[in-house]
Amino acid sequence: MKNIPTLYEWAGDMKTFETLFTKFYDKVLKDDLLGEVFINMSQEHIKQVSHFVAEVFGGDKLYTTEDKGSHSIMIGKHIGKMLTEEKRQRWVHLLLQTADEVGLKSDPEFRSAFVGYIEWGTRLAVINSQLTENSMASNEPMPKWGWGETGGPYTSNEN
Repeated sequence: MKNIPTLYEWAGDMKTFETLFTKFYDKVLKDDLLGEVFINMSQEHIKQVSHFVAEVFGGDKLYTTEDKGSHSIMIGKHIGKMLTEEKRQRWVHLLLQTADEVGLKSDPEFRSAFVGYIEWGTRLAVINSQLTENSMASNEPMPKWGWGETGGPYTSNEN
């Protein structure tokens, strides 16, 4: 049986994620559509997003330990933001553009998993941004993303 690395291991290391999101948020802050959404972004935001995605991809649990975060806390950051599909698409476009610019692995399998997660996560962000309160339980586990498929069709927590 072959040893398959996690998405985190395949991508590189924490520096890979920090570089990706630092350069990405530089673009976001200058963007006509997204700049206003992130104008009051905390100084910790880039580090926390880097830690969150790295942890989801199988890296160290820095978001849940060092940053004292959880999936519920991340969902909560989007509540009431009223994100639009246009903003979501721009966010995805800028992230994928930045991934190419920083040399993130571009093999089809990794990029398929990466894009799959980004699509999934940004669509959840839009859904949750329309809510007025966070309905996710505080003990909801962190998402785990690997080389495979999602677990079936989306259903809200209310069903």
